[in-house]
Amino acid sequence: MKRILSLCLTLTLALGLTGCAETTSAVSPSSETAAVQNSVSDSGEAVSTEAETSKGSEAVTRTIIDHAGAEVEIPDKIDRIVVGNTLPLASVLTVYLGGAEKIVGMHPASMGAAKSGLLSELFPEILEAETGFIDGQEVNLEELLKLEPDIVIGVGAEQAQALRDVGIPAVTLSVSNWDYNVVETYDQWIALFDEIFGKNPLTQRISEYSHKTYEDIQARVSALPDEEKKRVMILFNYSEETMTTSGPVFFGQYWCEATGTVNVAEDAEGVGAIAINMEQVYEWNPDMIIITNFTEALPEDLYTNAIGSDDWSTVNAVKNKQVYKMPLGLYRTYTPGADTPVTLQWFAKTVYPDLFEDVDIHAITKDYFREYHNVDLTDEQIEAMYSPSRSSADGVSS
Repeated sequence: MKRILSLCLTLTLALGLTGCAETTSAVSPSSETAAVQNSVSDSGEAVSTEAETSKGSEAVTRTIIDHAGAEVEIPDKIDRIVVGNTLPLASVLTVYLGGAEKIVGMHPASMGAAKSGLLSELFPEILEAETGFIDGQEVNLEELLKLEPDIVIGVGAEQAQALRDVGIPAVTLSVSNWDYNVVETYDQWIALFDEIFGKNPLTQRISEYSHKTYEDIQARVSALPDEEKKRVMILFNYSEETMTTSGPVFFGQYWCEATGTVNVAEDAEGVGAIAINMEQVYEWNPDMIIITNFTEALPEDLYTNAIGSDDWSTVNAVKNKQVYKMPLGLYRTYTPGADTPVTLQWFAKTVYPDLFEDVDIHAITKDYFREYHNVDLTDEQIEAMYSPSRSSADGVSS
């Protein structure tokens, strides 16, 4: 037991990715990108078995199969949940459960988004979750045990097995099994939650809305000739030390394809966030740059060349003031989540304002949160959602 209590499991942060992607050897992985590597698996969907009573105990357990293909025995009654290093899951699970009272632990990067975005405003109990069991990229098992979790959700396959070996039910959810399709990945997360907790009609409705939104956008952009499609660069992370973009195997590719745009990095090699430099940016010369909330960088940093010695002044997107920061709603909207249906509409409206002239994104967002979350957002909250600050990246580097 002494050995167990002193054990420290090394966990790589998950996005989210970006919750969330593999990196290539050419990339110096950000903490968020490295996260995704631990979540990659080749397994299929989760299934469950009949509930059974454990031998020698009155506790009722069930067996499910997680996204890494592992059979996991979980308690039938779950009151204390620790959400691991698949960073978007804390927000997705909060919406799924209709509250965050059962979430007793989460990653600092997830907490940073909760504090900066809408999650803590709509579900203030999320702020009571502990984050101290994670120090940088390490999870201290002794501190985790103090939280007395009934289950740990969202860690890599090896880490999940290590936790199960010491008696803690742990479940892996994949970010990459479905080719980084944002809507399909969300659907598969919800399917596994259904196996663990039972179905929630709200999340099914959110998924249906996302699918319909995608189809509506495709109906408008499908006729665009290739020469009229906007060429977009997703700036995933940017600082004096790092510049990465979404390659063809990451969530950025989905956002571009879903909205009829061209990812300038679609022919690049590698998985996840790919390291680039200004010479590559000059070669691509994108029409538009979309900045994620996994970086503190803001559009004005590019307009004023405020980061390092980089000169953005000759890049078309900068010259034409076509640099935008992705929204920060219930979580960082680059990843799958409950914000996806409105983010799809924001992205489409942003890249093709004339084609989506009738789309009032603030009105749509207000209606969405009223109908699906039973809350009336203020104009100030909606404005903040679509004008996130540097704090939207709080905790990502932890």
